[in-house]
Amino acid sequence: MLQKISAFWAKVEITVAAILAAAITGLILLNVVTRAIGNAIYWVDEAAIYTMAWMTFLAASAAVHHGQSVAVTLVTDLAPRPVAEVILKVKDAVVLVFAILMVWFCWRWYLPLQMVQAGFDILQFQGATFNFIYSEPTTTIGYPKYLVWMVMWLFSFGVLLHSVNNLLGGGALPEDRVEAT
Repeated sequence: MLQKISAFWAKVEITVAAILAAAITGLILLNVVTRAIGNAIYWVDEAAIYTMAWMTFLAASAAVHHGQSVAVTLVTDLAPRPVAEVILKVKDAVVLVFAILMVWFCWRWYLPLQMVQAGFDILQFQGATFNFIYSEPTTTIGYPKYLVWMVMWLFSFGVLLHSVNNLLGGGALPEDRVEAT
């Protein structure tokens, strides 16, 4: 069941990342055209940057599911198969610890319980926590930054899901990740 959920979520992540990649292309082309005609749209650069950040984090999470993350494989390539399998399980455990820490960091950053305790009153929340995440706008668009940063929650939970799946053996099998020596 976990394997199916992880695979579905990875498919969603890749689909959204592909749509965002197309959006980045459109935004950059829009920027080139409007600058060429001397009528640049000032917020397009910022929108392209945030779109690229979302695309990158979603694709990175999906890469964990597919076992396609950037890796140095010198040790696993040279190690005997049983040793390489243990190394890969340790790597999966390290990624799981990273994912748990990311969820915790997001929790500490957004402080959702404190926001609920403040009755979703941003000024009361800020006064109680000295956390201004919910009132900071983006530079040119004026969009609340906390919405832009929500990708960190999606990334953290995605990596958590995929790393648990990989650790329990539902991800890319060691045979797929380790070449026979």
